[in-house]
Amino acid sequence: MNWTLVLPELALALCGLILVVAGVVPKRDTTFGVAMGTLGGLLLAAVLVIGQPEGVAFHGQYVADAFSGFAKLLIIAGAAFGLLMSLDWNVKEGLARFEFPLLILFSTVGMMLMVSANDLMTLYMGLELLSLSLYVIAAFNRDSERSVEAGLKYFVLGALASGLLLYGSSLVYGFAGSTSFDRIADAITGAEGAPIGIVIGLVFVLAGLAFKVSAVPFHMWTPDVYEGAPTPVTAFFASAPKVAAVALLGRVLYGPFAELVAQWQQVLILASLASMILGSLAAIGQRNIKRLMAYSSIGHIGYALMGLASGSESGLRGTLIYMAIYLFMNIGAFAVLIAMRRNGRAVEGVEDVAGLGKTDPAMALAMTIFMFSMAGIPPLSGFFGKFFVIKAAMESGFLLLAIVGVLASVVSAYYYLRIIKVMYFDPATGALDPRPVSLSVVLAGTGLFTAAFFLFPAPMLAAAQAAVSALMG
Repeated sequence: MNWTLVLPELALALCGLILVVAGVVPKRDTTFGVAMGTLGGLLLAAVLVIGQPEGVAFHGQYVADAFSGFAKLLIIAGAAFGLLMSLDWNVKEGLARFEFPLLILFSTVGMMLMVSANDLMTLYMGLELLSLSLYVIAAFNRDSERSVEAGLKYFVLGALASGLLLYGSSLVYGFAGSTSFDRIADAITGAEGAPIGIVIGLVFVLAGLAFKVSAVPFHMWTPDVYEGAPTPVTAFFASAPKVAAVALLGRVLYGPFAELVAQWQQVLILASLASMILGSLAAIGQRNIKRLMAYSSIGHIGYALMGLASGSESGLRGTLIYMAIYLFMNIGAFAVLIAMRRNGRAVEGVEDVAGLGKTDPAMALAMTIFMFSMAGIPPLSGFFGKFFVIKAAMESGFLLLAIVGVLASVVSAYYYLRIIKVMYFDPATGALDPRPVSLSVVLAGTGLFTAAFFLFPAPMLAAAQAAVSALMG
């Protein structure tokens, strides 16, 4: 049993336990100190991930490789950005409690376990550690009916998804004789034809994971939870957990179930088509930016699934690049949304950004970059994300998938450009309150990545290729 391989998760979990005590014992308010300790723990975990050797631990239940390392760094970045954006917001909304950063910390541990899972039991443990934390922070604003409703809806539907996942896992275990990914792969490869029980089990596992990425038809929780949860929580929901769940899908499908590509491709193609179509059309009539971003995220997951559905090395690489790009432009867009306060009150309607080009040109420019990028307009990073997954789909012969992807991108451009039009051409309804330094840092970092990605794409492409090579051999 190689304990050194799990040092990033152990260090972060130990940091969380220490911060729990630090938050409870003193008489004075320790919220800011715990938040800084959490950021320090995330930085330590990132350093340990970079130096993490490759191998398996816990009798093959945990695997450390370039694929898990790539996903973990994105997860840690998403968690750190989410926590950074919440600092000022929580104080102004009266939600500054030390439990908030701790919940983000423990959910990050769960996500890191998920992407290193090499066994169905490890997968489930990581997923539940993530989910339990998310249920609580979705309803963190206990005085808000919308927030409590969001938490309750997410909990009920999340429990259903967990049940589907467990049922599918039990079927796979019953027919393969093991929960280990390696043993499952051997059972499928050694059989003349895949046992029907394993195929049915895989469908249920896919349904459970599709809920976590909010892919159609398991998307019904997304708009209400995104709108009802506190905005920094929504930003976190839309970034790190999505990256973790998509990476987990990649590990499950391209690992133990790689031989069943003909079966799971059909499911992913349908989910991808439905997600892109619904995501692009349902957002058109939205007047609340958080709901608009919810449907936008459903559409983006459709593109990520397009890459996975190709069943090829280039498709998986395209999906990883897409999720990395999506993380940064999505965090940036939510940073603008979190900064939208007028007379001390948070505003989130499309009409509330009216005249932003005149009252706050820097923030309007940042939002323009993120919206153009999400629409897939070159030379911004979002264009390259869509290019890689659409190219992979075409190489695999899925021409319909590629055509729908292009058309959905054209349709979605309408509501992204509408926000830009409102910012620059509608009369201002009043200046927004000054934004805190933490949000300016996030906006600058994510905006620079989104705008300048085309100048330095090589490091990201090389890291994604190394991750794919580690998973697919």
